[in-house]
Amino acid sequence: MEKEGRVIGDERKTYYVAVGAGQILEDKEAAPFEFAIRANEEELNKLQEKFEELASAEEASAFHFTGWLTAGDEQTNEAYAGHLKGIYSLLYELGTEETKRHIEDHHFLD
Repeated sequence: MEKEGRVIGDERKTYYVAVGAGQILEDKEAAPFEFAIRANEEELNKLQEKFEELASAEEASAFHFTGWLTAGDEQTNEAYAGHLKGIYSLLYELGTEETKRHIEDHHFLD
């Protein structure tokens, strides 16, 4: 459906993201956050899915931890790191200029 040349639901709004907590907030006063992004509904859903994948990888990592690092643990850790890098990549894509600078300065995509 179109409205004034735009697809409804494609309008971007500002959201505030707390990566450690896996939260996407509309109100920047609701909780501490690290990043501000501009996203439409589809992009927001994509980010939420990435947070869910990260949480699953984190649970798998905690479940497999035995105190000794095995090949399986290394694969689990690599999967977790891959999910986290995917989140930072999407945050960079959707981020404000300040968010992009923060991600670059902290080398989150390296």
